[in-house]
Amino acid sequence: MEQNEQNIERSAGILLPVSSLPSPYGIGSFGKTAREWIDFLHKAGQSYWQILPLNPTSYGDSPYQSFSAFAGNPYFIDLDSLYEDGLLNKEEYTQTRWSRSKKRVDYSTLYQEREPVLRKAFSRFKNDKKLDEFIRNNKWFEHYSLFMVIKESHTLLPWMDWEKPLRIRDPHALEQIKKEQADNIRYHAFVQYQFDCQWNALRAYASTKNIRIIGDIPIYVSLDSADVWENHELFQLDEHNIPLEISGCPPDSFSEIGQIWGNPLYDWETIAKTGYKWWIQRIRRNFDWYDVLRLDHFRGLESYFAIPYGAKSAKGGRWRPGPGKEFIDMVGKAFPDANIIAEDLGFLTDEVRQLLAYSTYPGMKIIQYAFDDREVGDYIPHKYEANSIAYPGTHDNDTIRGWSRNAQRACIREAMDYIGVQHKKDLPRGMIQLAFESASNLAIIPMQDWLELGSHARLNTPSTVGGKNWRWRMRKKALKPELAEEIAKLTAMSNRTTRT
Repeated sequence: MEQNEQNIERSAGILLPVSSLPSPYGIGSFGKTAREWIDFLHKAGQSYWQILPLNPTSYGDSPYQSFSAFAGNPYFIDLDSLYEDGLLNKEEYTQTRWSRSKKRVDYSTLYQEREPVLRKAFSRFKNDKKLDEFIRNNKWFEHYSLFMVIKESHTLLPWMDWEKPLRIRDPHALEQIKKEQADNIRYHAFVQYQFDCQWNALRAYASTKNIRIIGDIPIYVSLDSADVWENHELFQLDEHNIPLEISGCPPDSFSEIGQIWGNPLYDWETIAKTGYKWWIQRIRRNFDWYDVLRLDHFRGLESYFAIPYGAKSAKGGRWRPGPGKEFIDMVGKAFPDANIIAEDLGFLTDEVRQLLAYSTYPGMKIIQYAFDDREVGDYIPHKYEANSIAYPGTHDNDTIRGWSRNAQRACIREAMDYIGVQHKKDLPRGMIQLAFESASNLAIIPMQDWLELGSHARLNTPSTVGGKNWRWRMRKKALKPELAEEIAKLTAMSNRTTRT
């Protein structure tokens, strides 16, 4: 099947997770500061805002480990908007100490304090017709709501540890839950309805400023999720719902033992027999949220690394064939006009490169990798092709400032010589300029790099859990008019301004 060329013109954008937006309530949200951020992007001549997955965070507070691939994160619901809608009183949320620091997300406090506030708002919500309409139009919600109310009644135990009737989704047991937990199920509907309403309003506002949203769809889902609980036959599980093998990546120059991600692996043969129904539903849900979709771990579609369940390292893993062109054809048929970016990082083979070429998706070029002697790929900027996305680094990389302090001296010197700067302090702007001047149609810069922040602002360190991961927040005072002017000037000089 012939694939459609991607419709991404020469332009620029900024990577900033919703969680990192300024907010007085512990985490970024869809409220006033999000609209101010969009105003900043507009003034800076940007065309794209790239975010991370919007799903609820679970294990390790990671947006890539969620209880649902369809639900939205309740933490992102703006409390001031609920107040304006008459659903909250000010004192019910303004007197809480949401975080110990404005520089970090405090997920523990959010977990303890956010739900009681949302339940107060729910108790005052009277628009039952809108809620009923939301439930009717979102078929995924029934299974997600059942999963959540059962999990909450079982002190958040994984579904694999529930009693058998609930674990195997016995219809009579589930009907009983629906009757007993009707109000709680409706509460979760209210939360997801508010999430969608607020996000849709914010996305519409972005559209008025000619800002498009790049979202992220993780290739894998969590074992402890509504997705696996509902569709266990689509995954490689044994008769006790234990994974046969799990996801990860092999040992390489970055890690001698490889990485164990722990997600259950898909049974691609069974998924193909269903016509990829679940995947089509999942991608459609994501395109309800985003204008452009970044497909995480693209190489896993050609072949994926499978690690025996319970292994202590990835050394005993093996490569197994993925769905390949059949998956690409499915996406092209179901979403013929879709814009998709392939996260084509990691161990790449000729077969992966051929699949990327077949898809016509633009791949990712990481400038830091061009000067990392552990990276075997070719990331040198003067070789970038137009159908690609240039990044100094992503959410999984150190900031440029941090990299310039922590990388091998020879790598730093190579970067300085290539860019033509005499001092390490000039590397952040130098790498940004490399991205902007490259042939890549799109250049995406993490906001931390525009702010020239060090490693304390790094968003995630792969193969680690907890700690500082996913916690960095931008200070409101960072959005200075002179920075917007500087970004707009460089954007225009590199012919990346797409609006008049």
